[in-house]
Amino acid sequence: MLKDAAVLITNVKHFVGLPTALEMVRQGARVVCHDLSFSDADVRSAFEKENPGIATTGATEAREVFDDVESALRAVDVLVNNDFFPAIRAPVDEASVDDMRRGLEALLIAPFQFSGAAAARMKPRKHGKIILVTSAAPIHGLPNYSMYVTARGAANALTMTLAKELAPFNINVNAVAPNYVESESYFPAKLRNDPEFIERMASKVPLKRLGKPEEVAGMIAFLASPAAGFMTGHVLPFAGGWA
Repeated sequence: MLKDAAVLITNVKHFVGLPTALEMVRQGARVVCHDLSFSDADVRSAFEKENPGIATTGATEAREVFDDVESALRAVDVLVNNDFFPAIRAPVDEASVDDMRRGLEALLIAPFQFSGAAAARMKPRKHGKIILVTSAAPIHGLPNYSMYVTARGAANALTMTLAKELAPFNINVNAVAPNYVESESYFPAKLRNDPEFIERMASKVPLKRLGKPEEVAGMIAFLASPAAGFMTGHVLPFAGGWA
């Protein structure tokens, strides 16, 4: 479904980045991945050796990343904003303003910048897809996680607004909003290997299990495909019925 599509995935070493990259490659896309750690050439090289068929960029600033991708492949057809920041638990009266600022930088400012760089290149071609990986938490609400939920909620709002702004240019903008997914970023192996923890988490989910990163990747790949060409402005909860 994605044969020869040029795809850029940000923060690939976090959340659902790598499963998404692998799924995109499986479907025939040409994938370039960004991660802040890739400014180290050795880290980039190791990642590419471990994941044949996936290219990387060592650039960090959004517009430079796009320049890098376009010189390596061609114009980007699909941007996947795979943003990550820890979900810090803190009652609002104890939460750190500095943590809030860092969360907004990672979960809102970063996708805003990357989406802007993508739009600048997609608008003249009247073609492109921008996909944000956000969270279902703002849809449901999550006590004691106001910093994380607020930042993710802002990214959901950004999705809906950009969809309407960019629709006249034939650019689709959607978000996949996971929660209760077995990613290392939010559920480290130590927790995933604890049966009591998994049972407790699964009890909160109507489907009575945690989601798989590969399932999220499949949804992202669908949104990137021509089959989703008439879909824009959607924030799709991916949380087993929790939201």
